[in-house]
Amino acid sequence: MSMDFADYGRPRKVDGGLRARSARGAIGRSWWSRRFLEVLESFALGTRLTRGRSYARAGQVLTLDITPGRVSAVVQGSRPKPYQVSIALKPFPAALWSRVENELAGQAFFSARLLAGDLPDELEELFAAAGAPLFPAGVDELTQRCNCPDFAVPCKHLAATFYLLAEAFDADPFELLHWRGRSRAELLDELRARRVAATGATPPPPPVDQPSESDGVVSTVDVVAPVGAARALAGLSATPLAEAADRFWSAPVPLPDRPPRLVTGTDLLLRQLGAPAPAIGGPGLLERLRRAYRAFGPTDR
Repeated sequence: MSMDFADYGRPRKVDGGLRARSARGAIGRSWWSRRFLEVLESFALGTRLTRGRSYARAGQVLTLDITPGRVSAVVQGSRPKPYQVSIALKPFPAALWSRVENELAGQAFFSARLLAGDLPDELEELFAAAGAPLFPAGVDELTQRCNCPDFAVPCKHLAATFYLLAEAFDADPFELLHWRGRSRAELLDELRARRVAATGATPPPPPVDQPSESDGVVSTVDVVAPVGAARALAGLSATPLAEAADRFWSAPVPLPDRPPRLVTGTDLLLRQLGAPAPAIGGPGLLERLRRAYRAFGPTDR
């Protein structure tokens, strides 16, 4: 198939596109978005990702939709008609999700963090141990399609979609789990149900201002869902203080040991920030700080 110069021309400017928040440097702020891009960039895709990052920052991605097993996007290139992009990643089967949910519900640390709307960084280790790695291990696990005339995979339109996808994970970490087959509502409902079953607690009664079918009247008072720690503790039964004074300082359910965290060098922060400006010491100051970090850091003794 022949391609003329227009296929490689500058992209058409668009209004209202999804523009990456990061104007320069790395894209991705949270651990899950950075980890996703770290895996992607480890596939040695070269300058294709660089060109895609420019597209993402220019707002060339018009729409981005995340569904179980598939990410779909519309990207404006150099031709009048935008390109259709899809990135497929096999979702976890129901049996595997059930195993993961049992693991999550069995550890209060994970349940509390997830019910509070957060993905702890130890979550990746738990998913891997359950046989459900969150991130693809190889580029062959991703089915990438774009109807542009570029033979490269990923093309710049696919690469732009990857970067916007990472920022979508920043905005809502549960979109990563949604891509793997579980929506936020489904996962949290399962966790609450399994926590109740494991602890023997009685589920909390419905809010008093929520109308029943027999009322025939719709209440105008908004039902406020519990947030933060209240969401994690909502399924626990209330006990009079007089009956629980002897165990007041004990956890309502056994707390497991926190999973081990990655041990890093004492000068990790220095390596991330780079050399200071010459006005405050430049590379010489960096080396002096590195020696100080090592001198005052933890030792094996």
